[in-house]
Amino acid sequence: MPILNEYMDVIEASNILKVHWETVKRLCREGRIPAQKVHNKWLIHKDDLHRFATAYDSRQGKRRKKE
Repeated sequence: MPILNEYMDVIEASNILKVHWETVKRLCREGRIPAQKVHNKWLIHKDDLHRFATAYDSRQGKRRKKE
């Protein structure tokens, strides 16, 4: 479906963020990553994930410092 081409699941997002997929699920549950839960699966819009990734530092879950 073309509509779903703009979304990714937690496994794909974890590869981009370089964290465990359970970490991505936690970030979605906490609302830190804007995501929609459809049935038993989190769907994350690609633009939202890339926006989050620019500010997220996977080391110890800390945000990157603004330069």
